[in-house]
Amino acid sequence: MQESLDNFGKKLSLIIIGICVIVLGLELFRSDGINLTVFTDAFVFAVALAVAAIPEALSSIVTIVLSVGTQKLAKENAIIRKLQAVEGLGSVSIICSDKTGTLTQNKMTVQKIYFDGQIIDKDDEINARQGQLIIDGALCNDSVQKEGQEIGDPTEIALVNFSEKHDLPVEKMREKYQRLGEIPFDSDRKLMSTVHKIGGNYKMLTKGAVDVLSGRINEVKTMDGKRPFTAEDLAELKKVNTEFSQMGLRVLAVCERDVDTVDISVEDEKDYILLGLVAMQDPPREESAEAVRKCKTAGIRPIMITGDHLVTASAIARKIGILDDNGRAVEGREIENLSDEELDEFVSDVSVYARVSPEHKIRIVSAWQRKGYIVSMTGDGVNDAPALKQADIGVAMGITGSEVAKDAASMVLTDDNFATIVKAIENGRNLYRNIQRAIQFLLSGNTAGILAVLYASFMALPVPFKAVHLLFINLLTDSLPALAISMEKSSKDLLNEKPRSSKESILTKDFLIDTGYQGVLLAIATVGAFFIGLQTDAMTASTMAFATLCLGRLFHGFNCRAKSSIFKLGIHTN
Repeated sequence: MQESLDNFGKKLSLIIIGICVIVLGLELFRSDGINLTVFTDAFVFAVALAVAAIPEALSSIVTIVLSVGTQKLAKENAIIRKLQAVEGLGSVSIICSDKTGTLTQNKMTVQKIYFDGQIIDKDDEINARQGQLIIDGALCNDSVQKEGQEIGDPTEIALVNFSEKHDLPVEKMREKYQRLGEIPFDSDRKLMSTVHKIGGNYKMLTKGAVDVLSGRINEVKTMDGKRPFTAEDLAELKKVNTEFSQMGLRVLAVCERDVDTVDISVEDEKDYILLGLVAMQDPPREESAEAVRKCKTAGIRPIMITGDHLVTASAIARKIGILDDNGRAVEGREIENLSDEELDEFVSDVSVYARVSPEHKIRIVSAWQRKGYIVSMTGDGVNDAPALKQADIGVAMGITGSEVAKDAASMVLTDDNFATIVKAIENGRNLYRNIQRAIQFLLSGNTAGILAVLYASFMALPVPFKAVHLLFINLLTDSLPALAISMEKSSKDLLNEKPRSSKESILTKDFLIDTGYQGVLLAIATVGAFFIGLQTDAMTASTMAFATLCLGRLFHGFNCRAKSSIFKLGIHTN
């Protein structure tokens, strides 16, 4: 929009300066003799005409409208960090969204555990052997409960809450088995490991993705002790993982092994004893399905990008409407060996990306941008910052987001809610449309004034306006009505329209035709009043032209509010 307005301003200025030079020349040509007074009067009139014709208030109106838009969005839980993002939101055609916390409630609860071939429901009683699985999950964990608040990753909070639910107090366990070493969670490894002294030995506890850990298991813990991990065990593990994932559950494997030292490294994350699986539910937000439906109606394609298992992501995506029969779900590794040209073709029918890395996110965003789409990307972690920077509209999570992600983003969601993005897009579209209407009002009114002056000059009639008239019109009927038009409320049909192209000028062909047509109508009314006044004298003619143009433009302000009838809009709705 900035580029479009800059180009428009340059062209308009040249045209109006040309017209003013013509008017100045005609005024001097028609005068009986040229002297300083005649030249000064003609020059002042030409300058006044230029001031009245150029919509110099436009830049102020655009800035005010965008600023007011940021205030409105802030009340709706979207904080704008870069002013131009307000307008850019109206052009978004692709939304790449994380699943956890954005499309879902980010309230994890353990639903089932799997231990030694047995699936145990969350409310079933557990024995000491099964309890070891829960305790290890709570020990290999960074979340804390402090003064009634739960601080940490929702997945880890769920493990702690489940342990407390089954009378396995986490704080006592942490005091008894203090953490002596650790390898923090990493989105590439998809694992977290800690070292504790248990039973006189150093034990490394690890929790993470089932598909990552399944190939590193040597033994499995049973009710009686432990036994070798066989091919049948691996097949059963994959089967249970798939069943849980198809229910939309996030599944973690919990393992342990003895180590000789507390100084562990990623090379030690192998030769594990499997304790079991923990399946957690993060239900979709109630408003997510409706927000996705609105996106599709508005011509915006929502795409889920998540680190979760493919089956889990697909189940949630189908539930809220992102994944349908026309879309595919893939894992991030499928795009690793694709060239940029191949990726551009590949992304077209993919609606869900699972097990993605930060590098995958950047490539997916870039591919859509190369195809000419305006892309919004959501993220919360430090590793998401490059993708947020790459996207046209980077959206960071305000609750779970890191400061690095927020700094890289154009917008921050204070409620981490996908539906808020849709509201912001609707607001962005409305702001752009209102700015366009304000420009239409300014240009059509200014066109009427210029045409009236040109007509009088070419027909050798008295000047219809004095310089003070033109400046008064500019002051009274330009800026304030245009500002009022730019505050028009959003209409219900706004999200039924397709996103505008980023290459589309704000001054489209239809827009210019409408503006010219309205300007000519106002000019005809003004000149008509001028001719009626001439039947008396030039002063009456000027008065009538001045009054007609002023009142005509004020009434035209109501016309520029929308394409529908003022009676349908309501006079007092703005």
